Amino acid sequence: MSNQLAKKAARRVNGKESFSLLSAIRNGGPIAWISCLVMGFGNFASMQFVKGFIFLAIEAVFIWFMFINPKGGMYWVKNLFPLAQKERTPNVINHPILGEVIEGYTETGEYSHITLLYAVTTLALCAVFIFVWRMSVTSGYRAQFLKKAGKRVNSFIDDVKDLFDSKIHNLLMTPPIVGIFVFTLLPLIYMMCMAFTDYDRNHLDNNFAWVGFDNFLNILSFNSTIGKQFWSVLGWTLVWAFFATFLNFFMGTFVAMIINRKTTRLKDFWRGCLSVTIAVPQFVSLLLMRSMLGDDGILNRMMIEAGWVEWIKDALPFIGNVIGPRKYIPFLSDRTFARCTVIIINLWVGIPYTIMQVTGILKNIPADLYEAARIDGANPLQQFMNITLPYMIFVMTPYMITSFTGNINNFGVIYLLSGGNPTVTGNSAGETDLLVTWLYKLSVDMKDYNIGAVIGILTFIVLASVSLITYRSSGSYKDEEGFK
Repeated sequence: MSNQLAKKAARRVNGKESFSLLSAIRNGGPIAWISCLVMGFGNFASMQFVKGFIFLAIEAVFIWFMFINPKGGMYWVKNLFPLAQKERTPNVINHPILGEVIEGYTETGEYSHITLLYAVTTLALCAVFIFVWRMSVTSGYRAQFLKKAGKRVNSFIDDVKDLFDSKIHNLLMTPPIVGIFVFTLLPLIYMMCMAFTDYDRNHLDNNFAWVGFDNFLNILSFNSTIGKQFWSVLGWTLVWAFFATFLNFFMGTFVAMIINRKTTRLKDFWRGCLSVTIAVPQFVSLLLMRSMLGDDGILNRMMIEAGWVEWIKDALPFIGNVIGPRKYIPFLSDRTFARCTVIIINLWVGIPYTIMQVTGILKNIPADLYEAARIDGANPLQQFMNITLPYMIFVMTPYMITSFTGNINNFGVIYLLSGGNPTVTGNSAGETDLLVTWLYKLSVDMKDYNIGAVIGILTFIVLASVSLITYRSSGSYKDEEGFK
């Protein structure tokens, strides 16, 4: 039996076959089976004492944390369903020094938000422990078979040296992965759990309970007040993202092509002028524009003094009907004007970025293609439609998908420029609010954390669906080297 194991180990080692957990359980024998219960046992059996002690210490600490510590992991997990709540029982006590009767209360239980936070953290630590446990079993199994095959078994110092050599990727990738896990994934899971509770403005004492999918059903309903707002905001968010993405792309492409023409002089000057907006912090530009476009802003004052407002109302009746009896143009205080304004201002902010990217692409389109097209009699429009546009779309599809996603979550432009206004009486969402700005208002201003969490989850679903479907249907994904 020992010879067979040695031969099998030699084949696995020479063939560089990986040692999986399933293989360890199937073929490892008693040592591997004991390793499943006592972490590090396989390493001890192969004389890897330091590694075995580390695994054993991790198991001991985990058992103490989960089962021995009175307020350890199991304490919080058991209070997760149903979600524990802090209870206060009134009582009357005699003050031992003053001799007075004082009304007080006795607290029992835990606050719901603390219970949820610690329970999520505990479950995350359990997932990490399972990963380490799997690693300990496979590590002992590998050492066992290397020893039986007559191969050298690494010492702890050898493993440390490997971390700076053949396994340097493990050393370098561990800190960012840990950072993502601790500062992104755990808070995200915690906030997602809020979507299934009644944690809102009526439960600000940090005591709340599970409500299942009631929040989702409420917000997705066309009959509820919050549901009507959600579908309205979702529709505007998609319209905004579409125009903010594709108008930026086509307008930026148009301007870049004009500047890139051979007959255009001072190319660097025009590109520099259009790129000035990049040098100025975006929030500064947006706040200035918000001040200028206000009802009593400098732009309205200049137009009123010049008589342009009345002229516009007379010359353009459809705009005059929107302005109504106002003596100014409601750039940010009327629904239609505000939505058009934020799209136009976003063009002014975003076009320079598109110009820079498109310019680089235009310079890399093979000149032979245009030369061949001119010989065949193609006019400039035909050259654009059959050469320039297909090439640019092929190259920029991933960028446009990223831009579309970014515009759905474009908090800065909307919040700094319009603040989501104008508002409708009785609604928590303004006429220019995107899902992300509405989420901010619900969470920070109105303390409806459960509804905010639901909107965050639904926003992610919309973004993931649109991005994956669009990208997988694009030529950039289907045929990466296809454009010639």
